[in-house]
Formats: sequence, C-alpha cells, structure tokens
Amino acid sequence: MSRSPSSSSWLERFSSQNASHPTQIALRTYALGLSLSLGPSLLPFVTALLLNKPSKRTGRTALLKVLRRELGIDGFAFAMTFAVWGGSSLSDWWAHLEACSVDQHENTEDKDSGKPSPIRRVRAWISYLNSKLQPRQKTFLSYIIPSFVCVLLLQAGRRPSKRTNRSREPVTFPIPYTPLTPSPPSEQGRVSPTLDLTLLLVVRALDVVVQQFVMRRSEILAYSRLKERQPQPERLREQQIQEEKVKKRMALTTSIDALLFWACSARIMWCFFYEPQRLPRSYVKWINSLASVDSRLLRALQLIRERKWSYIHGSPSHPSLLTSMAADLKLPARWGDPLVIPAFGSDEGNKIWESLGVKSRAGVGGIPCEIVHGGVGSTFGLAGSCTANATLRGMTAFVEAFAIYFPVHLLPILLTRPRALLRPHRASRILVSSLRSSAFLSAFISLFWSSVCITRTTGLARLFPSISHDFWDGPYGCILAGCLMCGSSIWIEHGHRRGEMALYVLPRAIRACIPFNWIKNPKARAMAFERLAFVLSLSSLLTASRHHPEALRGVARWALTFMMNGPRAGFWQRKRQALDTTRPPSPSSEDNTQKL
Repeated sequence: MSRSPSSSSWLERFSSQNASHPTQIALRTYALGLSLSLGPSLLPFVTALLLNKPSKRTGRTALLKVLRRELGIDGFAFAMTFAVWGGSSLSDWWAHLEACSVDQHENTEDKDSGKPSPIRRVRAWISYLNSKLQPRQKTFLSYIIPSFVCVLLLQAGRRPSKRTNRSREPVTFPIPYTPLTPSPPSEQGRVSPTLDLTLLLVVRALDVVVQQFVMRRSEILAYSRLKERQPQPERLREQQIQEEKVKKRMALTTSIDALLFWACSARIMWCFFYEPQRLPRSYVKWINSLASVDSRLLRALQLIRERKWSYIHGSPSHPSLLTSMAADLKLPARWGDPLVIPAFGSDEGNKIWESLGVKSRAGVGGIPCEIVHGGVGSTFGLAGSCTANATLRGMTAFVEAFAIYFPVHLLPILLTRPRALLRPHRASRILVSSLRSSAFLSAFISLFWSSVCITRTTGLARLFPSISHDFWDGPYGCILAGCLMCGSSIWIEHGHRRGEMALYVLPRAIRACIPFNWIKNPKARAMAFERLAFVLSLSSLLTASRHHPEALRGVARWALTFMMNGPRAGFWQRKRQALDTTRPPSPSSEDNTQKL
C-alpha cells in the first residue's frame, strides 16, 4: 500500500532530521513542562512513601487531585504546549500560505483580470501584509492568540474553588523556577494564580531586549576601538572584531547585572524589615534564617516606622517589647525601655548610659548594640563589638552557604560526567566556585551588619549627635544603609552567575513594588493588564528563540533551545560530545551560557 504524497511529506518532516516540526516541538514542550510542574508536586508523595509517614495531604485523594490538575487541559504543561505548538503551527501555515499566494500570483498574472473574487482578494491582502511585515514580526503575531489561550487556561485551572475559600487552607500551585507565595487567610482566592509566572516571563523578555541593545552597543564599541589600531589583514581583523565584541558584551552585561542585583536586593531587604507581606513566605523565612534577627527587634523597627515606638515619646502600647528581649539576653531590662534610652548623643545622654552601665555608646543614643546584635559574640565577651558581630555572622553564613553551594556545584558533574572529577583542574574549579559563592553570601551578611553599625553607632550618628535615633533607627537610617550596601557583594561572584542571580531576584523586586491592593484583590483592569503582559512576554520569548537565540541566556536559553531545536543543539549537543570521546569538539555559541 503506497502512501500519498502529503502523508510522505508529513512523515519526512516528522523524522528526527527535522526537529523544528510543530508536533516534535509540542512533544518536547509537554515533556519539559510536565517535568517542571508535576515533578515538584509529586515530591511530597514520594518523600512520604520513602519515610513511611502517610498523611491526609499525601493520600490517594490528594494524589488524584494533583494528577487531575497537572494532566488536564488547564494544567501548566498542556497550556504552555498549546502556546508553543499553536504559534509554531500558525507560523508554518503563514509561510505556506505566503508561498501559495506567490505561486498563484505567478500563474494568474498573465490571465484576464476581471472583477476579483473573494479568494483572490484574501490572497492579495495576505501578499500585501507579507510585504509589509518582517519575518520576526510574523512570528510574533503567530504566537499572540495561542499565548492568550494559554494564560486563560492557566488562570481557569488554578482559580480556587468556593470550598477551598471556606476552608481557608493555603492554596499553592507549582510554577517553574519561582517559589510560590501561600496567601494569608484574608487574601485567599484573590491573588492572581499566574502573577509569579507572568513576572518571570516579563523579566526574561526584558532581558532579551537588554541583550539586543548590549550586542548592538558592543559592536559599535568594537569597531570604534579597532579604528584606532593599525590596518590588519581582513581575516585577522574579523577575528579581532569578534573577540572585542565578546569582551565588550561581557563587560556591559556584567555591569548591568550587578546594578540590577544591587537595586533588587536593596528593595527586597527593605521589604523584609518593613513589609514582609510583599515577599513570598519561603523567601522571608530563608532571609530570616541567614540574618538571624529576633522577631521582637523586627517589630520594634516596624513600630518606629509607624511612629508607635519612639525614643522621645516612648511606646505606651508596646512598653515591654525590647525589655523582654533584653531580659532573655541576660541584660538589664531597662536597656530596652524607650523612655529610659537616650534619643540623642549628648552629655545628658552619656550620664544616662553611665547610670545604666552601658560603656559602648558614649556620644550616641538608641538601643545598645548588645540588644541589636542579638547576643552574637557573647560567648567570647564581645556582645557589644560591632566588628565581632559582622565577622561572626559572616563566618557563620559562609559555612552554611558552603554546605549548600558545594553540592549544587558538585551534583551535576557527579551525575553526568563523574570521570571529570578525577581531573585536578576540574575538581579545583568546583571547589573554587563553591568558595566564591559562599564568600558572596558571607559578604552580603557582613556588609549589611557593618553598614547598620557604622550608621547608628560608630559613624554617622557620632558625626550628627543632634539628630534623634528615631531617624537613625528608622526606615531611612541604618536599615536603609544596610540595604543599599549589602547588594554590592555581587561583584565577588563570577560574571556569568551575576546575570542569573539578577534575573532570579528581579521578579520578586518587581512584585514588591506593585501596589499591594492590586495583588491582594486584583480588579478586571489589573487582570487584563497581567494577561497583556503575559501574552506579550511569552510571544517575545518564543520569537527570540527562533530569530535571536543569541539574545537568550541562562534558564530561558536552555529551555527554549531544547523545545525549539531538540537535543541536537547547544547544551544537549555538548553533553553528547562529552560522552563521546572519539568526536572532536566543535565550537558553539553556547560556551558562555550560564548553567544552574
């Protein structure tokens, strides 16, 4: 039985030699999306099974609910697959229609031109549209409608039910690469379920725009730099231009990434102290574990901002907030009384400190450092030393970070290329990368605490003793200084990791800047704006993956390269070449791509 020409053509396109067929793109997208959404959802069930600790949340009913959610047409995997497959199919159909209209025009151009038929009018309109639009614009328009259907499916599938609202249980849905925010009971069923994913896509799409600007700028700088040199042979000149472009692009990109991380970390840390409800709970918990700040001290800082706790007027509603903390630290309770603590650095304040037995705050006011440090260094008799506080906190953070970063750097090599660990330079590279990442986090903590102490104790407060500590301990005093300084530790990290870290914190910083009432109870206008941002961002990313893949980087480049081109491109090709020692290595533009 012979196959029809159309069937043979389809089978030929579906073969492994054509990885860009929409059906193959759909299969890869669904597999990747399902692994990113269903995998984390099944982790609690696997853990409960291994530990033999069954519970209601890991029972059969809960498992079936997770499977129905993730495997349904409104699940993450199917919704994203529909967007990618639909846009690819429309793009191919558009190209096929364009070719047919050109052939039809060539076949009929010599015939009599009477009154045009509707079909001829449509073909003429398509020809006119094709002549006005560029290929990337056609691709972008092809992804608009499927992306809109995608966001509608995601929001419909993750809309909390009335029963869930009545039970007031936290509703969480896994979204790739982004921790989710369980909403407080008063906010359940109101926060948009796709907000985190939308912000993630917006950030990645903006990064594509920035990278395209950086590439154009680096090319201009490279040509202007080589004009100053003596004339070179054409082949050598092109090589020098490419090297100069890569160098300039890396310099510009790392500078922009460092600036973004600094600004985002400042906003996130400020929200951690004063508006933690704007951040994911898991994020707040992680920062608190590293910062190790007593909740009573955090509450006192928030009350100072609200002008309900003052060194001048006291705090009638919270008089024992810090006195209990001082007692727990085995310090005199009066050290935490706002009516007793001096507000200014004056002679009268020095007499009060002398009567209280505080020896480290002569010339300044405010809470004694022993309380602010939370007892750090008390074992060595250095509870009041600002230097010891910053140093010990930095050392503790370094040890904890190394316990996290070393397995992160080691496991990918151990699982994919374990023989590489036998090479001394490879093993030393993993160790150095882990130490560097740990030093970054350690410096982040140390810089924050050093800036706080320099502002309120050892530096600015001594230079301006007439300014009340209601300001120095307020939201625009020592805390703001610490938030502005801690992000500068990003320069310790390797250049290729700064970009992924900046793109990781940027969605959270943007969310922290959105008016809270938009997030808590989004109206129709806010939902429409989010859907528009989702559609434009996803369409831009998918368009860039086909026309400007060099502008993608990090996780976005890894995922989109696999989805659009299959395992024969980029990262996946390098892995096969590493396993096959008989093949010579080939150069790839992915060599500078950062990996998680």
